[in-house]
Amino acid sequence: MILVGGPESVPIVIVAYDPCWPERYHFERDRISAALGRNASLIEHIGSTSVPGLGAKPIVDILVAVADPDDDAQHRDALERAGYVLRVIEPGHRMYRTATRDVHVHLWAHESDDIERHLAFRDVLRSSAEARTIYERVKRDLARRAWVDSNDYAGAKSDVIARLTRTE
Repeated sequence: MILVGGPESVPIVIVAYDPCWPERYHFERDRISAALGRNASLIEHIGSTSVPGLGAKPIVDILVAVADPDDDAQHRDALERAGYVLRVIEPGHRMYRTATRDVHVHLWAHESDDIERHLAFRDVLRSSAEARTIYERVKRDLARRAWVDSNDYAGAKSDVIARLTRTE
C-alpha cells in the first residue's frame, strides 16, 4: 500500500451518530457521479456513518465500482477536479478524500470481492442491534490507542468485522 503523503498519526475519535451523514453522502454521491459519469457503475454509502444509530469517526465512506481502479488515467483527473485528493494506492483499490478529510471515496473493480464484503457488513450492522453494539464497543476500545497511521486502526477491526459478517 502506498500512502500518498506518508503515514498520518491522528487521534481516532468516535462520535455519536449524526443524522446529517446520509445527506452528506447524497451530496458527495452527486459530485462523484458528475465527475465520473458512466465510469462509475455503483456508488454506495458504506462504513459506520451509513448505519443509523452507530457511533463512528465523522468520515463518510463511499464505495464506487469502476472498470479498473488501477487505471488512474480514467479516474484521477476527474476526481481531483471534483475536489478529491488521492490518498491510498494499492492493487485493485484507490482511496481519495476531501481536503477536509471528512469523506473517503473508495474505488474498486465492478467484480471485486471488496464490494460485496463492504456492502454485506454494512447490511449486517443495519439489521442487527447486537452487531452494532459489539462493533461500536470494539471501535471505542481501539480508539483509545495511539496509532502510527489511521489505516492501522482500520486493520485492527478486521477480525471483528469478519466474525460479525460470518455469524449474521
